[in-house]
Amino acid sequence: MTFDRNEIAGIADEHVLGLLEPAEAAEIEAEMERDAELKAAIAASRDRFLPLDAGVEPATVDETLWRKIEAALPAQQAAALLPSANDNLKDGWRLTALSALAATLLLAIGLGWSLMRVVEPVVIAVLINDAGEAQAVVEDFGNETATVRLLRDFDVPADKTIQVWTLPSREMGPMSLGLVDKVRSVRLHGPTLPAPRSEQLYEITLEQQGGSPTGRPTGPILAKGFAKPAH
Repeated sequence: MTFDRNEIAGIADEHVLGLLEPAEAAEIEAEMERDAELKAAIAASRDRFLPLDAGVEPATVDETLWRKIEAALPAQQAAALLPSANDNLKDGWRLTALSALAATLLLAIGLGWSLMRVVEPVVIAVLINDAGEAQAVVEDFGNETATVRLLRDFDVPADKTIQVWTLPSREMGPMSLGLVDKVRSVRLHGPTLPAPRSEQLYEITLEQQGGSPTGRPTGPILAKGFAKPAH
C-alpha cells in the first residue's frame, strides 16, 4: 500500500476510529507489520482515544431493540461508531450507540484530535444532516484558519463544489471559510473574523464550481452544526 508519509498520523486516526473502508483497513493492518512508523502512529492513536472507550459503562438492552437500531442505521454509520480498543465489533458499536449519538461521540473524537496539535482549536463543530447523521467535523482556530474533515463521501457533480460557512453574528451574516474540493480533510484560510464562540453556526453547502457567486450560501445545505469549546 502506498500513501503520503506526511499523512501517517491522519491515516492512523482514521484506522483507529473505524473511518476506513474494510479493504483499506485490512491493507493498513498488513502494512503496519512492515512499517514501524505506521505501527507506532496507530499505537499512539489507540492510546489517545482509549478514554472514549473507558468512559462508557456497559448496559444490558433487549435484543429486539438492538435489531431495530441495526436495521435503521446505515452500514457505514455503524462502522464509524465502532470503538477502537474493542475487538468484538458487534458489542463495540452497541456499547457506543447506547452511550451517545453519533454527533456526541464525534465531538469527543474532535477533542481527541486537538490534543496532538501544537496549536489547539478554539471551537469544534460536528456537522449533521437532516437525518441526524454526522457528516463532517470543523475545527476553528480563531486565527483565520480552520480545518474540515469530511466523514463520508459526498456525491459532488463535476460542476459543483463543497463550500464551508460560519455565522459569526446575524449582523455580519454567513461568511465563507473556503472550499473543499475532492479531499476528505483540508485546512482552510478564511477572512478575518471575530473570535469563534460557543454555539456559533457552521455549515457546508453544495455550490457551483469556484464557490457561491453571491458570497452567501445559495446551494442546498449538506450538513450544519453548532460549535462547542475545544477545551
